[in-house]
This record gives sequence, C-alpha cells and structure tokens, in this order.
Amino acid sequence: MRDEAFRAYFERHHASLSRLAYLMTGESSVADDLAADALTEVWRHWDRVTAADDPAAYGHGIVMNLARNWVRRRGRERLLSFEALRRDTDVPAVLDVRGALRRLPHRRRACVVLRYAFDLPEREVAAILGISVGAVKSATSRGAKQLAGMLGDHVGIDGWEAAR
Repeated sequence: MRDEAFRAYFERHHASLSRLAYLMTGESSVADDLAADALTEVWRHWDRVTAADDPAAYGHGIVMNLARNWVRRRGRERLLSFEALRRDTDVPAVLDVRGALRRLPHRRRACVVLRYAFDLPEREVAAILGISVGAVKSATSRGAKQLAGMLGDHVGIDGWEAAR
C-alpha cells in the first residue's frame, strides 16, 4: 500500500519537482538530481508527507531547500552579475528569464518562481518556504521588479514559457 501510494505521488509530482529545481538552478542535469534527491527524502519521511496538509507542498519545500544548498555550494563566481551583463555587447542574446532568475537572491527567486511559474497562492508559497505571507509578498514584489529591470523590453515577467 505504501509503495503504491508513493508511486502515485512520484508519477504525479516528479515533473513538477524537476521543473521547480530547474527554474531555481538553471541546470537541467542538476534539476533531475535534485528532484530525485527530493523524492528520496519524500520516501524517507513518507509518514510526514502523507500527514501534511499538502503533500505536494512538502515535496516542493524539499526541492527549495536542496536548490538553495546547491546554489550556496556552487559559489557566486559562476553566477552572472548584473554589472557583467551590462558590459556585455550582445545583451539580447544572453538576457533571458532563466539567466535573470539565476541573478535573483534565493528567496526572491523562490517566491517569483512559485508565484508566477507555478501559480501558487501566497499562503502556499509561505508554507513551502517557511516564511510569512508578508515576506512572500515583499520578496515577490521586489523580485518581479528586479527581473523587470534586468529583462527590460526583451522578455516580460509573463514570459515563463521561455524559462521552462
């Protein structure tokens, strides 16, 4: 019974977990690894997952933590800074939603991705990230404004299809 329930959870949420990890890291191979690691943690804590108000949110929270840890380990030297981007002569070729997302601080990126790409309500984002609804509103607003500043006329905040 437990195996069947987990298999159903896996089939229902694997793609979403992988997509979330991709949007948070910008690396498809890393996203697959993080989704697999998250599902391993879901399996290990299956009783907690099934007892949670929203089992999918529990898995999203695990992915968010794993992605944050990956970004920290990776180090800032690989992240493009806004200053380096402004000096680039071919801005339209390198400026896209994924690249801009990678330049946002983790909490802003998480809020923007969960709100806009996953269309989750603020309350659910707050639960996933373990922060207040007010913090979600603030981080989402600041992140969207920062993205808009980086993206300019090239790609709007609604251009999530390009980021997927």
